[in-house]
Amino acid sequence: MPDELFASDHVQVEAGSPSAMVRLHGDWTIENAEAIDAVMAETVKVCTGGAVLDCSGVGQLDTTGAVLIRRYAARIEEKAAALLTGVKADHKPLLDVISSCPPPAPTEPESVVWYLSPFLQVGTSTILGLRSSGRLVSFLGLILIRLFGALMDPARIRLVPMVHQMEIVGMRSMGIVGLIAFLIGAVMVNQGAIQLAKFGADIFVIDMLGIGHLRELGILLTAIIVAGRSGSAFTAEIGSMVLNEEVDAMKTLGMNPVDVLVLPRLLALVICLPLLGFYADVVGIAGGALMAWIQLDITPANFLVYFREVITIDHYWVGIIKAPFFAAIIATAGCYNGLRVEGSADSLGSRTTRAVVQSIFMVIALDALFAIFFTSVGL
Repeated sequence: MPDELFASDHVQVEAGSPSAMVRLHGDWTIENAEAIDAVMAETVKVCTGGAVLDCSGVGQLDTTGAVLIRRYAARIEEKAAALLTGVKADHKPLLDVISSCPPPAPTEPESVVWYLSPFLQVGTSTILGLRSSGRLVSFLGLILIRLFGALMDPARIRLVPMVHQMEIVGMRSMGIVGLIAFLIGAVMVNQGAIQLAKFGADIFVIDMLGIGHLRELGILLTAIIVAGRSGSAFTAEIGSMVLNEEVDAMKTLGMNPVDVLVLPRLLALVICLPLLGFYADVVGIAGGALMAWIQLDITPANFLVYFREVITIDHYWVGIIKAPFFAAIIATAGCYNGLRVEGSADSLGSRTTRAVVQSIFMVIALDALFAIFFTSVGL
């Protein structure tokens, strides 16, 4: 007979070499859990060299009993090996379930205190913005390289897609651009006349309209409209091609997506935006002239005479010079975000939104820089 090291109603420990024999018997159920758990420490204490847990004597077994058996084995394995043996067929599925470890669930990261959270959000947004700006500038550099190569070899320029894009971003934008420019010109005269009438300077509303619309509002509003209309369309079109793996097919056929998809849209927008800016200037001035006729009784002939006296061509050039730069920003942001679409329609929607936001923000920021520059050089 082997030496008995410890015994209780549910556990009997016998000495062995090198491992002790732990015989489990009785019902291992929730009713006996407290008694079993009470002798666990003593059982583990005598099994310093490991143990074989014989489960052949176990009567009834429920989930609590299976947990206790696994806990015995785990505690013994902290010192040496522990082996389960003699498990009955009807007990094995339950012990297998208890032994399976679910994948570790991610824990919620420690949250910062509430008064530091705004600084963390600002810092995170700044870092992400700088990274995105860096990738956008890198993409712009790639476009310029491909554009320079295309100008050196004009046969690479795809005229048919470029003309098609000119129709879409130019001709089909004239309605909304003209309507907005006309209304803005009329509103400027209306509101300006109300304020200037307080000082008896109604006639100076023409100066305000000419300088403000030609230098800033005409081209700025046109660029914002085009960014919302055509910039988002660029992202949606190219993004859909990415999702349908058409861009991958182009690469497989040896076609460069920048040459095929980006350059025609960029060139079309660079050509059309100055023309749309000129169109917006004309329509905006016409709207202001109509409002001046209605509200201030200034006839169109008198309006044009005074307009030619006080407004120089420099104001027009200050506004129109910005157009190609605005066009390059809008086309670059739209095409870049289209090529960055990944995996799902949700990505396409978020990228389209991001393209519009980036375009409008950079257009306004660049307009501010142009305003400072032209003021500093005396224009």
